[in-house]
Amino acid sequence: MRRLGELVEELCRALAAFDPALLPGDECAPLAERLTRAAKLCDTAAARAAARAIECGARGDAGDASAVEWLARVAGSSTGAVRASLATVKQAEESPATRAALLAGEVSLEQAAEIVSLPEHEAELLDVAKTSGLRPVKDLARTRRCEGIPPEELHARQRAAREFKHWKDELGMIRFRGALPPETGVPFINRIDTEADRQWRTARREGRREARSVLAADAFVALTAPPDGAGKSTAGRADLVLVCDLNAYRRGHTHDGEACHIVDGGPIPVSVARELEKDAFLKVVLHDGVNIHTVAHFGRHRPATLETALMLGAPPEFEGVSCAENGCDRRYGLEWDHVDPCANGGETSLANLRPECKPHHWDKTERDRKAGLLGRSPPARAP
Repeated sequence: MRRLGELVEELCRALAAFDPALLPGDECAPLAERLTRAAKLCDTAAARAAARAIECGARGDAGDASAVEWLARVAGSSTGAVRASLATVKQAEESPATRAALLAGEVSLEQAAEIVSLPEHEAELLDVAKTSGLRPVKDLARTRRCEGIPPEELHARQRAAREFKHWKDELGMIRFRGALPPETGVPFINRIDTEADRQWRTARREGRREARSVLAADAFVALTAPPDGAGKSTAGRADLVLVCDLNAYRRGHTHDGEACHIVDGGPIPVSVARELEKDAFLKVVLHDGVNIHTVAHFGRHRPATLETALMLGAPPEFEGVSCAENGCDRRYGLEWDHVDPCANGGETSLANLRPECKPHHWDKTERDRKAGLLGRSPPARAP
């Protein structure tokens, strides 16, 4: 162990002296991956060492009120984050595969926390964690967790957990947080996202570079302004998309293997789905698990059936869309790419369109150009 401490000090000195400007870019990319793996291993080792220290009653500065406070101080973190890390390494001891992945630097403590929370799905979650970021692991864990709760009970829990709180921070900024059940939360977020996308396009045209979170704040203000105020929503998609198994919809409840859920919002009872049909900004999609049988548009906005089908994502989950490139989980600012380009005779159809983020879409366009599937003159790339 003394040797480990010496190696850590040696590594710290090497990292402090490291200057990436001295390396070519193609060497920095693999180095970044190796350093990231080392960082995950260091986080895990630190949490395991801290857990042992606490178990033995040891801690650093006696001025700290508790061992957790000591760890938060030396880590530059919060006590909540420290407790979460300690809980994760403890639970991982009972999940050999997750423990091995942590000790190999294949997963982060944040990913491991999601995995150990659902030990019955450990293998599936580990497979995703080893090839993806944190969000896909969280999404899958949430899906599996919700699947284990009867829809009626899940909906009751969601309704009971709704909240909205606000306060002023040290700068006098109005801060708030909230939680809404899917039938009200998803349409609200969809409106925010659509308005944020509109504001992003406006900012680009005007040469402004602003973070999406900033534009989302402007979108929130625009959409919650009084009816007489500026910034009325111009949403181009339904606020809520509901997917339901055809037989379950006719029957009034689901059986095993049948689904009734809000896209991006999780499962709901069929009775709630039927009640939501009265909403003026709803799309209902009925399917048999493979084929889409009916796309019913309710209200004033009537986008094309194709757009509705595209926004659902792949069957049978119909959980919305994200970038189709392997390992990319972006859900914002997506563009629809023609797998077989229009210039090559490709159709604008469900089978020939897939969602891609802007960088991957441009990469695909360049590959198509090199393959001779497009014209010779490249389009002007956005600044």
